[in-house]
Amino acid sequence: MSWQAYVDDHLMCEIDGQHLTAAAILGHDGSVWAQSASFPQFKPEEITAIMTDFDEPGSLAPTGLYLGGTKYMVIQGEPGAVIRGKKGTGGVTVKKTNLALIIGIYDEPMTGGQCNMVVERLVAESKIIIEMRIAKALAHCLRSS
Repeated sequence: MSWQAYVDDHLMCEIDGQHLTAAAILGHDGSVWAQSASFPQFKPEEITAIMTDFDEPGSLAPTGLYLGGTKYMVIQGEPGAVIRGKKGTGGVTVKKTNLALIIGIYDEPMTGGQCNMVVERLVAESKIIIEMRIAKALAHCLRSS
């Protein structure tokens, strides 16, 4: 499955009749692996600031989280793992994995909790898929030897 399929089929999917406004999978360096058509054009320094907050939790709190020039007030998250932001009736969830950032942006009527669920579900599903691929590769190696 391509990274774009993960965005299209998993992040932009419908949940409880709602869906994200925009979503993306980015490398830690800000390289775009896949994104929805509506994902904002971001600046490299915005991704750098997000990565800094994962290494130094709380660094975004005084200035806010910027993505595509939009400022989000940083709200509760999981230090080093998840950053959540709020702006008006919408917000953003940024989940850090070993290799990528999974980003979901939402607006009403979707809720922050629903956005978190979509992003976290993709991360959980991708871990299972990777583990299955590793197990399959190991089984193939064992059969071959």
